[in-house]
Formats: sequence, C-alpha cells, structure tokens
Amino acid sequence: MFRIVITAGQLKIAAELNDSPTAQAVWEVLPIQAEANIWGDEIYFEIPVKMAQAPEARAEVEIGTLGYWPVGNAFCIFFGPTPASTDGNPRAYSPVNIIGKVMGDATSLRSVAQGAAVRVAKAKV
Repeated sequence: MFRIVITAGQLKIAAELNDSPTAQAVWEVLPIQAEANIWGDEIYFEIPVKMAQAPEARAEVEIGTLGYWPVGNAFCIFFGPTPASTDGNPRAYSPVNIIGKVMGDATSLRSVAQGAAVRVAKAKV
C-alpha cells in the first residue's frame, strides 16, 4: 500500500493506493495538480498516466473508492451517487481500475467546487 494525501479546495484527506499496476503507475507520477471536475458525487481529473482497462475493472464502486478511468486517463474519487447510479452507491460512467481508497469520511468532498484546485501527493512518513 502507498499512502497519499489528497488536497481538494480547503480539504486534506488521507488515502491509500493499492499495489495494482495502475496504482503503481499513478504513484510514479506524483505529485499531480489539477482542477476538479464534478460529476454527481465524483471528482475526476486527467492525469499523465495511460493504462488499459484492467480485467477486474468495474463501474459499481463503494463510497471512498479511488479509481482510474482508462477512457479519459483520469483519477476518480467517488464519494456518493453519480448521474449513472441506480441507488445510493457510486457508479462510474464506464468501468474504472480500482487503485485505492480514502481513509476517513469521503463524503466531506461534497464541499469541493467545480474547478477547485486538487493535489495528490505522496504522504510524508
């Protein structure tokens, strides 16, 4: 597991990346700075990683899931239902590679506005 810190607007959230090939590729390009795109209760932004869809990629995810969307080369943070959801759980537009999870209350990300500055960095140990 790789520990990271996500800063979005005024929030700072701890998270972990898993040991998948996609998560390792993301780890290698950190830190990343971008502007938040908001899609329901999801923040996503393009990152300089190009990976294929993993065999275990899926659209149905849990609150707090960190994903990589191969179609848009995007880092995704899910914290509630999206426009594609059929219930109260997040659903990606199309399958994402699961790369990690938020450690704590992901729903606090609802306060982040479209276009807010987002930074993903390796946690200091």
